[in-house]
Amino acid sequence: MTADQTTRVASPSDEPKQAPQKSNANLWRKGLQQGLAFGTLVVLLLFFSIASDRFFTWSNLSGILLATAVIGILALGTTFVITTGGIDLSLGTGMTLSAVMTGIVAVNFGMPLVVGVLAGIATGALIGLVNGLNVAFLNLPPFIATLAMMMVAQGLALVISGVSPIYFSGVPGFRDIALGNLIPGLPNAVLIMFMLAALAYFMLAKTVFGRFTVAIGSNEEATRLSGVNTRRWKVIVYTVSGVFTGIAGVIIASRLDSAQPQIGVGYELQAIAAVIIGGTSLLGGRGSIVGTLIGALIMSVLINGLRILSIQTEWQNVVVGVVIAIAVFADALRNRKGL
Repeated sequence: MTADQTTRVASPSDEPKQAPQKSNANLWRKGLQQGLAFGTLVVLLLFFSIASDRFFTWSNLSGILLATAVIGILALGTTFVITTGGIDLSLGTGMTLSAVMTGIVAVNFGMPLVVGVLAGIATGALIGLVNGLNVAFLNLPPFIATLAMMMVAQGLALVISGVSPIYFSGVPGFRDIALGNLIPGLPNAVLIMFMLAALAYFMLAKTVFGRFTVAIGSNEEATRLSGVNTRRWKVIVYTVSGVFTGIAGVIIASRLDSAQPQIGVGYELQAIAAVIIGGTSLLGGRGSIVGTLIGALIMSVLINGLRILSIQTEWQNVVVGVVIAIAVFADALRNRKGL
């Protein structure tokens, strides 16, 4: 073999041709997943519209959007965690504890509204930080670490609140955080959700944070050997997710105009289901913010539609459980087929 031939064979000139093909394939797969999720959303909207004439009223649609805001914000945060291959079961009770701490600071302590809101968000961030430290440095499985935090947050919310709701009637402007209308006809909670979605999309797609999040989920050991401090980044990921949880706590407290110490139970399953339905892989390495929003809408529409049809709560739980099982099965099927 001549020197020219050797140089030509060793040259990486073919790589630019292969990389776009792989990138295009990934984009096609992500588009297909989001398209299927969006199609499912359209089918649900049509079905419930036909089944009940009360479904497609503005008051009901506004209620769906408000419910989606809470589930969506929780799901946006945990998208980062699941993309790393982790899981967070403390979302619901963490949101509840954040709402309670907002009430304690703003109502019981009489602090300014801004301080109360920051206290709620900081509580969520602290929960995420502890989860991240337990997973990254104590090497606890994410399921166990966040399950323990779920119980701790639930207990603390009950203890700190005295097992009684905290009402914000004496805090001017608090209700407007979720129910005000900076844009006529659009509740502020929904606007906040879309703003956070844009931020989350930018973080996942355009920043070092996002690249390391995906890399850790794809192959944590290879990422570590390449010089990335994976432990530190996992702590950051869980903390960021906690910030979203804290914001969700403030939103749900504002929406209800009270901090209910037991309101968040079950929200973690809806948020995780929204993430999986949207195309984020439970095995990590693949995440979609747009898909997560669609998944959150699917969960809200489904729950609202079942209530509109006067389906008993027990059967609503059955249907939601089946949807979660189907979402996980579909994710496993995608992974087996390399989709």
